[in-house]
Amino acid sequence: MPLINMGDLIKIAKKNDIMLPAYNTTDVEMTLGIMDAFDRAGMPGIIQIAPTNVKVTGYDFIAETTRMAAENYVTPFALHLDHGKALEDVRQAVLAGFTSVMIDGAALPFEENIRLSREAVDFAHCYGVSVEAELGAIRGKEDDHVSEADSHTDPSQVAEFCERTGCDTLAVSIGNVHGLEERPKIDLSHLAKIAEVAPVPLVLHGGSGIPDETIRAMRRYGMIKVNIASDLRRAFIRAIALRYETNHNEANLASVLLDARHAVTEVAYQKTMAMNASEMPVV
Repeated sequence: MPLINMGDLIKIAKKNDIMLPAYNTTDVEMTLGIMDAFDRAGMPGIIQIAPTNVKVTGYDFIAETTRMAAENYVTPFALHLDHGKALEDVRQAVLAGFTSVMIDGAALPFEENIRLSREAVDFAHCYGVSVEAELGAIRGKEDDHVSEADSHTDPSQVAEFCERTGCDTLAVSIGNVHGLEERPKIDLSHLAKIAEVAPVPLVLHGGSGIPDETIRAMRRYGMIKVNIASDLRRAFIRAIALRYETNHNEANLASVLLDARHAVTEVAYQKTMAMNASEMPVV
């Protein structure tokens, strides 16, 4: 199936009352492992990559290989740019064929965040590409970036921000953190306040460290996209490490990478089913 727009994927999710897992990839093996998980679960989902990981292969390569691989599945996928910090990130992703992008101006003052996000929306929407923006800084380690900021999303700013930027989804800060170094302190009551005024679906970053039941509880507050990266990366690395520990002379790279791919599939499948525990497959 061809890659589809995030907006269309969200319509499927709303129709079936499910949450959309968004799993971060780095290379082809991870991408295929993620697709295998969605296919086994019978659930639509999102493959995403941040600029810090795009540097391994480049935007065009990741877009083309993901597009080609998606044709072998009946499950609908979107290809999303995670944490684009600059308009150039957005521009390259859109022109390469990504079907959704994120512009992350959360560390900027409110008006500057609006300006940057609006510019990204104006560009991406010309190509029919959805845009995720972020309001409220999120602590933790995201690849090579470490953020000490921890500014919960201000509910009083949400409606204005969404209206002025024209964003399609909004990533919020409710005690979630990036990476696994810190324990998240999720405030569902704060999420409820945001949900009351948010005119667009909400996005959770830092899903790896959050209990499954907490993630499921967020569904009633408009949370529809859940980002998970660290859990999959750790599974990939551990699978390779295990092969080396078992045999220091291991040289069958194809076999090692298949083990890593399967490890990613197992984690992604379990996470997909856990956040939609009461739901049946939809595709």
